[in-house]
Amino acid sequence: MYEMAPKYYIIKQKIIEMINSEEIGPDGQIPSEREIMNMFDVSRITARKAIDDLVNEGYLYRIQGKGTFVKNDEHNQDLISLMSCTEDIKRMGMTPSKRLIEAQVIPADKVRIRKLQLMEGDKVLMLKRVYYADEEPLNYTTTYLPIKLFPGIEKYDFGKESVYSVLENDYNVEITNATRTIEAVLALDDVADLLNIQPGEPLLLFRAVTMGKVNGRSVPIETFKSYYRTDKFKFVINQVR
Repeated sequence: MYEMAPKYYIIKQKIIEMINSEEIGPDGQIPSEREIMNMFDVSRITARKAIDDLVNEGYLYRIQGKGTFVKNDEHNQDLISLMSCTEDIKRMGMTPSKRLIEAQVIPADKVRIRKLQLMEGDKVLMLKRVYYADEEPLNYTTTYLPIKLFPGIEKYDFGKESVYSVLENDYNVEITNATRTIEAVLALDDVADLLNIQPGEPLLLFRAVTMGKVNGRSVPIETFKSYYRTDKFKFVINQVR
């Protein structure tokens, strides 16, 4: 069937057949480049091209230092749900964890003043965190919270605490809705390093403003930007007519 096809294409089709027949199941590891070279009597360049194509086409994902694996369609995240990252990871049936990179009170810049409806001179708590699902980095998120709405919030350890839980339980905030934008970007060196991927790999960048009721008044309570890895996780939108 594939006699006249390029060798990398033959390799791709064989791996796809292994995936479709569940010879290699979801999150299962495919043969290494060297094993593929020996199986098909091809060069490393040919083996790598076949794997690269399957990664780019959404069949596989890589984990640095471990190998290449079959993407699991069950690890989806609903774009409509308004949950914390920790809650989202739990809902996917995975174990969440996070690492606090930076926590700092800074003057709000013009973008934060506009998005959070602040005044010149108001301050925000800036949090930079990496979220993990089953010990694999999932996203890198920078969050800004208005200090004047939440005095003392800088004293919390958000390497352990959930922002939404603190806002709801300690500040009596009712989180109501959020406006999100999404775009495709390429990983720069610092983000790639934090997410354990190669520079230049595709990411999904979310920007959001979250609204909540504080003392009975609807106000912006946070703004964030979040870089999501696309090699292992997908996002879904549930639509109703």
